[in-house]
Amino acid sequence: MDKTHALKYRLAPLEMSPSEFRKAGYRVIDQIAEGLCTLPEKPVTRDESPATLRALLGSSPLPEQGRDASSLLDEAVELLFEHSLFNGHPRFMGFVTSSAAPIGALGDALAAAVNPNVGLSQLAPIATEIEAQVVRWIAELIGYSPDCGGLLVSGGNMANFVGFLSARKAKASWDVRTNGVNTQNGRLLMYASGETHTWLQKAADMFGLGTDAIRWIAVDQTLRMDTGALRAQIQADLRAGDLPFLVIGSAGTVSTGAVDPLPELAAISREYGLWFHVDGAYGGLAALLLDSPECEVPADLQGIREADSVAVDPHKWLYAPLEAGCTLVRDPALLRDAFSFHPPYYHLDEGQTAEINYYEYGMQNSRGFRALKVWLALRQAGRAGYVEMLSADIHLAQELYRLVELHPELQAFTRSLSITTFRYVPSDLVPGSQEVEQYLNTLNSELLTRLQKSGEVFLSNAVIGETFALRTCIVNFRTSLEDIEAIPDIITRLGKETDAALRPAQWKVNAL
Repeated sequence: MDKTHALKYRLAPLEMSPSEFRKAGYRVIDQIAEGLCTLPEKPVTRDESPATLRALLGSSPLPEQGRDASSLLDEAVELLFEHSLFNGHPRFMGFVTSSAAPIGALGDALAAAVNPNVGLSQLAPIATEIEAQVVRWIAELIGYSPDCGGLLVSGGNMANFVGFLSARKAKASWDVRTNGVNTQNGRLLMYASGETHTWLQKAADMFGLGTDAIRWIAVDQTLRMDTGALRAQIQADLRAGDLPFLVIGSAGTVSTGAVDPLPELAAISREYGLWFHVDGAYGGLAALLLDSPECEVPADLQGIREADSVAVDPHKWLYAPLEAGCTLVRDPALLRDAFSFHPPYYHLDEGQTAEINYYEYGMQNSRGFRALKVWLALRQAGRAGYVEMLSADIHLAQELYRLVELHPELQAFTRSLSITTFRYVPSDLVPGSQEVEQYLNTLNSELLTRLQKSGEVFLSNAVIGETFALRTCIVNFRTSLEDIEAIPDIITRLGKETDAALRPAQWKVNAL
């Protein structure tokens, strides 16, 4: 076959005929459905080393010739369903990663099939409007202004970055986008509690301010920002000739779910002319429960409504498949001020002023259609469905806290939103002394390692003061009361085994 004929009747190696696509697609959907159906019967994860996993893949170079799609998909299904950590498992309660809504998985497939580039409205007309609707609906869910600007991003880090850069542009007293960050007129400073997620260090580093520009504000006994300490630090920095520009409040810290006094932080920000940003990546969406009789949440979440910008993560508490974060900015014009450029390779219709071109609202030009999976799930469940699911997650965390308090070998620490923290304490040890506390930290750290490897239940950790604690975070619509009730017995059984392996031989019970 000559080259001209091959190009005229081109059949690319990646193409599939409609019949091949249907056959492979139906089979994959059946396999996924079976995998999800049998998920509770599987371990949350398997204790497999990287070497074992690499051996499964082999070390051969890229094949010269390809293979048929169906056999490759069968192989991928086998690898993923037999060698993954399942955050959709009912006993996954570790990091703030939710079980993924099945409709979201189907939405991702549909989005990938159409493959719109949601950076430019011309390239993604309906996808752009769906994303705009999702932004409005998320704002409505948390009581934020539906006239705000916003967009979907990859997750919490990126969502917070967008708010950070919007604040930097809006509050710098010079053209920071043209002239960059300088310290001739004082340093731009930001304020956050020590419980704030590490996105802040990344932002300060990457966006030119440096991590020394972060003022870490002390927390109170409930791990919420001390507003008196915040006010004192702002005043001291102003006297020193620096330029405070940003206050960050947490709507659910990663470690314990603590909610900062957001209304008071908003008032202080207004008083000093600072941008108020709320990191609600985990807990911000719980604001939809503020007016619900189903579940009580911290009233301080009302302060989200007063923020200049808010970050939330649909892939956390809206149960969207990864990746899906969202930034909301009260004034849409300030988003464009922070990000918009007009490159010559975009031929735009100047008459279409109503178009939303998301490349002007954030850091990406090429953007996938993240909004579809969120849009579908919001419509499938509705507000009432999300009230039900978030309330259930919170009630299960409350029940675990109650069970821990009742158990003689478990010590409860905190419970906020859907996070509960506690530790295992052998019955013959009395906490308090430095020696015992150091041992309990070592014991619980090793216990967590064994627990995660066991596959019975997957928890994570929090460090509260100097105490290493076990941490459950329930953002999982598959978790039930039965799963919660199993945790104390699993912890104490593995705790006893771990203690027997670690307890120093010279220790005597009555000496401690």
